[in-house]
Amino acid sequence: MIPACLSDEWTLCPEREDISAEFTRLLTAAQEGGATIAECLMIARQLKRGDEQSWHREWKKLARVNRQRAEAAFAEGHMATAQRNWLRALNYYGAAAMPLDPADERRWVAVLAMQECARRYLSARGPAGEVVTIPWLGGHSLQGYLLPAPAASERAPTVICIGEPGHRKEEFLFKLAPHARERGFSMLALDLFGDQRDDYLDALLRRRDLESAIPAVMDYLETRRDVDFDRVAILADGWGSSFVARAVLQEPRLAAAVCDGGLWDLHERAFFASRFAMNDVSIVPVPHAPLMASGADCPVLITLGEDGWLKADRARQIVQTSRLGSRSDVMLKVFTAAETGAAQAHADNPSLANEYIFDWLESRLGMARV
Repeated sequence: MIPACLSDEWTLCPEREDISAEFTRLLTAAQEGGATIAECLMIARQLKRGDEQSWHREWKKLARVNRQRAEAAFAEGHMATAQRNWLRALNYYGAAAMPLDPADERRWVAVLAMQECARRYLSARGPAGEVVTIPWLGGHSLQGYLLPAPAASERAPTVICIGEPGHRKEEFLFKLAPHARERGFSMLALDLFGDQRDDYLDALLRRRDLESAIPAVMDYLETRRDVDFDRVAILADGWGSSFVARAVLQEPRLAAAVCDGGLWDLHERAFFASRFAMNDVSIVPVPHAPLMASGADCPVLITLGEDGWLKADRARQIVQTSRLGSRSDVMLKVFTAAETGAAQAHADNPSLANEYIFDWLESRLGMARV
């Protein structure tokens, strides 16, 4: 039975778009092991209308249950069960933190618990993962989780997975890691926070050089003996990943890239040009040249849903126009409502999109021995 508070299309709270979007994310995470549908529906029944604190309270409680279950399984030598429960626990801690103000201490406590569950998962995994620190600019370091390929004794093709400036990397452990592992890839899950709290986001957004993080990551990977450095790709998860697209322009060592291809930058340029009736869009205040217009040294895949923020026809037009006179190998894949994956950032079915993305990466990086 669907709970009364859950309306059509998985909308939990029509008056709170952020809460409804997060609940949808949790339901779709069940496909990859980041949640169970039964637990999600149980929490939906327990949430109290008018009590904004109940969301944090109930998801945190559920996270603790899964974390305790993981520890008990680990103590008894049941590594697979321990890993599954730590992944669900870290996702539920992330859900508990989501609606809280960045300066709220409870949010930071939930983030620390989420990170501890991630570390426990890495230690129980075979081969074990590791937490890595990568120097960046201005004394700020990046932090990542490196998950070796199953054939850990050999150099493996590696996929860098990174989200937007405000996105934390823990979600990639269940959302993207299985796809990388099944294809014999190593995966480096990254975010831009380092060891900073969520209120550091304001400082990140003021930076004009976010794309410089990617060359720093490539410098680090080049030093590792377990990375096939000729087969390193990057996947920018989510929409608006133009800082990654700009990084691809500066980083000839990448073998393939999945990002927005600069679509958002191009869209903004067109908007400002129209808004201010400018004929010379080169003076429009959008940072750097778009990837497609300038040309990348590696093949690029752009995926979007036809029901997302940028309409599919507009995206096709931008890509087609930008290809003229460009040497870039850019491919656009649009997911339709009929096949699902059509929502913004493929939120309605990320599994389908990620299968397509990792198949494309496999065709570019080559089959790895598992």
